[in-house]
Amino acid sequence: MPILKSLSFTALPKGSNDPAQMRRTKFIARLEEQKLLLNDPNHVRTVQRWTKANGERQATTKQQAVRPWWKTDASGQLVMSVKFGAKPIEFEKGKAGIVVGSKDKLPAVIDALIGAVRAGELDDLFAHAAKTGIIGKPRKAA
Repeated sequence: MPILKSLSFTALPKGSNDPAQMRRTKFIARLEEQKLLLNDPNHVRTVQRWTKANGERQATTKQQAVRPWWKTDASGQLVMSVKFGAKPIEFEKGKAGIVVGSKDKLPAVIDALIGAVRAGELDDLFAHAAKTGIIGKPRKAA
């Protein structure tokens, strides 16, 4: 026991259950996926799902397509929409798109959005999206 007496012990810190921080983390991961999709148009997300096989639950991995959040408008400019859940977030009333210009400027816009999320600038928009039912809405049973 002399070795254990040389160590100092403390209680474990509690994990953070902050919903705003969890939304930020998830959203940053989705923005990073958009950067990967920009570099590799065939990029897919690997997700783990639980399925029942022979009466037992088993973890299986599936490939999930990552859809781009940008489109080219009629004038030829690239417009990026920020999606949280299935719907784009409106930054101003009726304005959900960010004008990027060209594809080579897209990584800088994504990095700026990641910085804004880390700074907490989009927390109000995320909270509003959660209240209006865009995200976190339970699915109806089939």
